[in-house]
Amino acid sequence: MKKKISYFLSLSVAVSMLLAGCNSSNDKKTGGTAEKSQDQVLNLIGNDELPGLDSSTATDAESFNVLGNVMEGLLTLGKDDVVEPGIAEGKPEINADKTVYTFHLRDAKWSNGDAVTAYDFEYAWKRGANPKTASQYASMFTYLKNGEDVISGKNKNLNSLGVKATDAKTLVVTLEKPVPYFESLVTFPTFYPLNQKYVESQGKNYALEAGNLIFDGPFKLSKWDHNVSYTLEKNDNYWDAKDVKLKTINYNIVKDVAATVNLYTTKKVDRVILSSEFVDKFRTNEDFGTYGTPTTFFLRLNEKRNPDLKNVNIRKALTYAINRGDITNGILNNGSKPIGGIVPANFVQANGSDFHQANGDLVSFDKAKATQYWQQGLKELGKKNLTLELLGVDDDTNKKIEEYLQGAFTSALPGLTINIKQVPFKQKLDNETKQDYDISLGGWGPDYLDATTFLNMFESKSEFNQMSFNDGKYDDLMNKANKDYLADIPKRDQALLDAEKILIQDDAAIIPLYQRSRAYLMQHKVHGLIIHNIGPDYTLKNIEIK
Repeated sequence: MKKKISYFLSLSVAVSMLLAGCNSSNDKKTGGTAEKSQDQVLNLIGNDELPGLDSSTATDAESFNVLGNVMEGLLTLGKDDVVEPGIAEGKPEINADKTVYTFHLRDAKWSNGDAVTAYDFEYAWKRGANPKTASQYASMFTYLKNGEDVISGKNKNLNSLGVKATDAKTLVVTLEKPVPYFESLVTFPTFYPLNQKYVESQGKNYALEAGNLIFDGPFKLSKWDHNVSYTLEKNDNYWDAKDVKLKTINYNIVKDVAATVNLYTTKKVDRVILSSEFVDKFRTNEDFGTYGTPTTFFLRLNEKRNPDLKNVNIRKALTYAINRGDITNGILNNGSKPIGGIVPANFVQANGSDFHQANGDLVSFDKAKATQYWQQGLKELGKKNLTLELLGVDDDTNKKIEEYLQGAFTSALPGLTINIKQVPFKQKLDNETKQDYDISLGGWGPDYLDATTFLNMFESKSEFNQMSFNDGKYDDLMNKANKDYLADIPKRDQALLDAEKILIQDDAAIIPLYQRSRAYLMQHKVHGLIIHNIGPDYTLKNIEIK
């Protein structure tokens, strides 16, 4: 499972906002908005408001990208997603059957000067697993001993969860069964520590403002002007502060891509993501680059709010009505690829080959099939016309995709009306959680190196199954993959491949669209940015302005 993904004010408003932000964050010695290299200031674009910075309850990419740079877990991700020591000093000790991990903590401090202890991790993990916290990522703790019963509320004794601080520097983690990707799992923000005394002192205000947080990572959130901007500053109490060169990171929230490009070309920001209309313009620019990601975009079909979507033939008609190449080639133009599954290509293996290749594209554009399923679905419903609402985000790229989908659906399926509802990213997340939508455009990137990071999302009991999808065969396959087959890789691989087929091909529960690539511009003075395929999108700790 991972972070819900957002994409990218009129131009003049956006520019004036960013200039104000840059001016306010400059030292007097700079004399203007253009930072000198030695000042070690990085100016970036924020795609949207930060929905929430409580690591126990955060669910989205915007928040995780900040948390991943102001907080640090036992282990962390380095270049090429290699798992490295974080607050833990060295690799954990692992028992013979790989069910007990013992982590030894280094000397580290919170930004308020308190020591970071093993008790902080024990508290955070139990808080995340506690049903009262209502964490959508609580399922990550099911791998711990008694995790499933604690999360469900069946076992009300939080102390029975398989995490225990035996002293301030030693954390012992006990698993129900061996988990081959456990070390990459604990790099994720849900497993970050929390200072119990501080969190409880803030009460309901914890993490709502910059002044209601403390940090154990390389940076700290110093300013947070909601919906406008936020600023990270170097955390001098960080255990490895001597190797952190950046002093300040300014984020200004700008949704209009033209505005971000203007800010880049006038050297007001140091890195921007490009939309299609700018890719060809800047393709030969020395600052231009592209990279693929294991993030897939898809449509959720909510079977709860609109009973028409309970009809599998209606869902299949929608699935086959879309020419995904029109989105990747015409709208995105950044290297993104059409995809007919939820698990991305070049991510993990199954049965000795790439998972996506093993299953292939389970669905593709087929207007004849779409028409056939549509007519059968309408007949079963006893209707000639349907009206569905498409929920999306109010930024440039999303708007174009939503408008394309509206046209593709209504063109291929006579009698269908699609109404688009565009809202801010944070509101979209809320609508999805409340299942207040018919169809929702969203994306998902991996939290850890395993296909279950995508497929667990659609189990009937999952907090991220926000569309009332329920298939007993799917649940059974996922249960076996997560428990019974953990030590039998061939059986596990096949169970996951079969589960994806049920989800996409048989039930048409979601509609896969594309696997994302990104085109960007970045100033040459920026060195050391690390891009990740799992967890937060990037690490800023190693950046130096030269």
